[in-house]
Amino acid sequence: MSGDDHRHLVIVGASLAGLRAAQTLRERGFTGTLTIVGGEPRPPYDRPPLSKQVLTSPGRPDGVELPLPEGLDARWRLGRAAVRLDVAERTLALADGALLRYDGLLIATGAAARGWPAARPAPPAGVVTLRTWDDALALRDGLVPGRRLVVIGAGFLGGEIAAAARERGLDVMLVEAAAQPLKRAIGTTGGAYIAALHRAAGIDLRTGTTVEGFLAGSDGRITGVRLSDGRTAAADLAVLALGGVPSAGWLAGSGLAHDGGVHCDPCLRALRSDGSVAPGVVAAGDVARVPQPLADGERLALGHWTNAAAQGAAAAATLLTAQDPAATPEPFAAVPSFWSNLHGARIRSVGLPSVADEARVVEHDLTARRLEVSYHRAGRLVGALTIGRTGRLASYRSALEARLASGLHRPPVQAVVSGPGPMPAGV
Repeated sequence: MSGDDHRHLVIVGASLAGLRAAQTLRERGFTGTLTIVGGEPRPPYDRPPLSKQVLTSPGRPDGVELPLPEGLDARWRLGRAAVRLDVAERTLALADGALLRYDGLLIATGAAARGWPAARPAPPAGVVTLRTWDDALALRDGLVPGRRLVVIGAGFLGGEIAAAARERGLDVMLVEAAAQPLKRAIGTTGGAYIAALHRAAGIDLRTGTTVEGFLAGSDGRITGVRLSDGRTAAADLAVLALGGVPSAGWLAGSGLAHDGGVHCDPCLRALRSDGSVAPGVVAAGDVARVPQPLADGERLALGHWTNAAAQGAAAAATLLTAQDPAATPEPFAAVPSFWSNLHGARIRSVGLPSVADEARVVEHDLTARRLEVSYHRAGRLVGALTIGRTGRLASYRSALEARLASGLHRPPVQAVVSGPGPMPAGV
């Protein structure tokens, strides 16, 4: 690629999305300087195992570190988070005072765990979150058989933590504000099925309930939780699994639209607050808010592994295309997917079940641990969920890919900025 030897591309985020972006840049012929900035001191690692294998494995599980591709030839700035971006000057300031000048920038800073509301009294010791490798190791040390654990939030992360703790022999309470676990993500039928799996495993699942506060002993450690129904529950440890917050606070003053994540056009180019494309800046992964064709252009938070990997590669391709005046960037239109394993049940999904207004149950067998649900919006297929029926997803994926390829409801490339719409309440 002509002229690349003198160019400097910077990836902010030593994450899955960031690593896939770096790999794509090299594979597509970029030979210039490549710098990868990471707030954590560790090289890129996989996050899904943190709430699964790491919590249940007595030693160091294999497959957590992401393999570094040969020929990456990157300059690593680990343990030095980005703190300020000047789009006009094309400079990036790091926490250690370093100032990096770039020709192209890819933002892949992911998300942080949502903590306890700041307006409430601070929680006592023993109330933790799970987002990083160190978080997982610390939580694993606390999962001692016979202890009492309260998990606050029954989403994917909370459910996996509860299942891992139960497998380790803990007494587990799982508290969820909605009427069913994962109701917003997969609807009432899927949520009720997950609830049944939790209860069959011996987890005390409290739905339609919130934690209002904590009790602590004289040593300042948690001894219990106060529930919204007026009761209290004993606890030796509590985990906040309340979702993620996009790591975009460092973009304050940059001129980028970043409320709820970095707003992007369909090609993953970062947008300014006025809706115009910021030159030389793209975003990918949990921090990016991209118009979703299956959701009629809504910008949704998709905190899934496959989304981060696919967007990292696509954003890198867009970044390279931006340097060629004769080239046109391709809109990102991959079919989202996610997976989880709970109590031995294999949960798999494609598309966007959360945006559906109708769910059609194809198979429901709790005894055999089989479930198949298709999700529709205005009569059109938008997603599917299976438990124990992974092989049936292929046809749904093909149908969704065909819909995206046809361009139905594909948002225009020159999209304007709008605030992220509310997530549907479920089907």
